[in-house]
Parts: sequence; structure tokens; C-alpha cells
Amino acid sequence: MLMTHNFFSPFIPQTFQANISHLQNALTHITSRMTSNLLSLNSSKTEFLLIGLKRQLSKIHNSSTSIDTTQSARNRGFIFDEHLSFSDQISALSKSCYHHIRAIRRFRPYLDLHTANIVATSIVHSKPDYYNSRILPKFQINRLQHIQNALARTIVQAPKFKHITPILKTLHWLKVSERIEYKIISLTYKILNTTQPLYL
Repeated sequence: MLMTHNFFSPFIPQTFQANISHLQNALTHITSRMTSNLLSLNSSKTEFLLIGLKRQLSKIHNSSTSIDTTQSARNRGFIFDEHLSFSDQISALSKSCYHHIRAIRRFRPYLDLHTANIVATSIVHSKPDYYNSRILPKFQINRLQHIQNALARTIVQAPKFKHITPILKTLHWLKVSERIEYKIISLTYKILNTTQPLYL
């Protein structure tokens, strides 16, 4: 997958049009290069995504542009939207997680608590961790919390509306916002107290 990035700020019509022209020229060169190597650019999967504040994007959309833009685009499995709210990404994540939670609920009676916890953690609980971040709006973090709550109740076979805090304590799980804080603190501690790069 090819992804070309253009950054411009603040919004200046002349600069914007120059960037669009640059992007179109780059696309023309790429198409020509691929054709010369017996390859073809799939135009149906070629998308243009403009990222910015609502006020900035409204000015751009109101101006005359020669390209069609999309509101969201997928790159390496991650869905980026034009406001970087991650709403589409979390919606896709929720759909996947709830699908697995329903499956776990069906075979949960045949597992002991320890095994159910391991299975649920490996299949579902690790997924929200990959996407959660301090920059997420609170309502998006709440959506991730609902996933964790549903999974925890499934593991302990609790009713849908049973208070979640005692259940999370039983499983030794932090809430999503607390997990984010823990990751930040843990990473900061490692950076300050290690003598070699973290990737080693």
C-alpha cells in the first residue's frame, strides 16, 4: 500500500492548491513508473485524506479542489479519520471484540476461571491496549471501558448490570484509563532508569 503525506499549515488557498498540484504530479509519476514495470495502480483503492481541525477542513472543502477526498482511510490495519478522533477505528475494534466476547460466552461454562481469564486476555483484552492513548477523548475511552466491562463479566459469569469495580479487582485488572496511566508511568520509569535503548 502506498501512502503519500502532505502537510500544510495554516490554510492558505495558494499553498493548498500548490500542494494538490504536487500530489497529482507525484501520482502521475508513480503511475508512469508502475506502468513501465508492468504494474498498475488500483485507482479504486487510491484515497485522499485531509487531516485537520473542523474549521480548517471547512475552508478547504468550500474551496475549489480538483480531487475527491475521503473522511477516513485504512493504513496497515489502522483507520485514520479526518479529525484524528479514532472513532471509526474504535468502532471497528468494538465490533471485533464483541464478536469474540459472544463466542467466549458460549463456551465459558466449560472452562475454569483461570483458563477463561487466559483465553479472554489473549484474544480480546490485549486489543484495546494496542489502541488506547492519553490523546483519546473521554467518550472514546469510555467505549473501550465498556468492552473491558463486558469481557470481565463474561469471565466471571456475572449479570450484565452487576457493579464492575469488584469484578475488575477479582481479576486484578486496571480500568482502561488506569492502564493508560500505568503504561505512561512504566515507560517513563524505564527511560529514566535504563542504560541501554529500550529496543535492546
